[in-house]
Amino acid sequence: MTSLLRHRLFWPGFSLVALIALNTAVRPRFIQITVRDGELYGALIDILRNCAPLMLVSLGMTLVIATRGIDLSVGAVMAVSGAVALTIIDGSSDPGSVSTVLVAIGVGVGVALVLGVWNGFLVSVLKIQPIIATLVLMLAGRGVALLITDGFITTVNSRPLEYVASGHLFGLPFALYIWVAATVSIALVERRTALGVLTEAVGINPEASRLAGVRSRGIILGAYVASGTLAGVAGIIYSSNIRAADANAAGELIELYAILAVVLGGTSLMGGKFSIAGTVLGVLIIQTLQSTILFLGVSSAESPVFFAVVVVIVVLIQSPRVHEIARRLTRGRRSRPSPEVRGDAELRTDAELRTEAEVTP
Repeated sequence: MTSLLRHRLFWPGFSLVALIALNTAVRPRFIQITVRDGELYGALIDILRNCAPLMLVSLGMTLVIATRGIDLSVGAVMAVSGAVALTIIDGSSDPGSVSTVLVAIGVGVGVALVLGVWNGFLVSVLKIQPIIATLVLMLAGRGVALLITDGFITTVNSRPLEYVASGHLFGLPFALYIWVAATVSIALVERRTALGVLTEAVGINPEASRLAGVRSRGIILGAYVASGTLAGVAGIIYSSNIRAADANAAGELIELYAILAVVLGGTSLMGGKFSIAGTVLGVLIIQTLQSTILFLGVSSAESPVFFAVVVVIVVLIQSPRVHEIARRLTRGRRSRPSPEVRGDAELRTDAELRTEAEVTP
């Protein structure tokens, strides 16, 4: 039991289960799943579908944080990717063509990959601090997206594009397959090869890893490329969901939610050891919290306060320091002797002291 409590995924998993139980207690239909035309619907299914953009961004952020970095530009990369893809679809002669949508998605994600290379170049080659290097693209990226869309919200009517965020495959949302595939791919690459160990080595001690022969430059560059690429895919899903390219709203504050999800999953901001499964749980916690706000009928003005309070509670539940204090209090109560026992012990101690004083010459 003790080993289970000390497992890094226990408390994130416990927090997620507690949130689902709270929602179910307040509104039992929260866990109800219905089938319509062979497709699954319900609050839990909505959580799995709607978390796709944040999940992809958080997976990339996990790799970046593992190298002792940070990527503040993921929201702007989402805006650029969506703007590029929807501008191509809007300007084509056949917006409803599958080939047109695939080309647009490929170009949009390719641009995001290039932006990831840019961030990685600034951090790994030019040795610019990650927060400064990515802050540049964070500020300039949305301006680029506005230039691409001429300052307007580009809307398109394309069934293949809508399918990315709203379609179903074998009864489940297609967006679910996207983030599950990304999660499995990253987990296999990072945990079934030496890359994960090298990434942790770079994050724990970059200088020692360099002296050991680890090519930290390529690992750091690869982390930012992965982060940019995943953010580009997230931008496509977001644009597909609203059927438009909104340079101002796409990915707004998503970098902060991604960092929060990574931390909730047990990955340290100091770099080093990271957990892909923990990040998945962290994203699901955040998405469940957002669903909780809607289910409880909290107003939009009060929702940030409610969200912050619940996040603080979840963080405290997962805090190792809080666990240590709780264990000390529990042990103190169990080992603390009764007043009678303490009195007898004091009397025995005094008697022993007097005996020793008489014996000593």
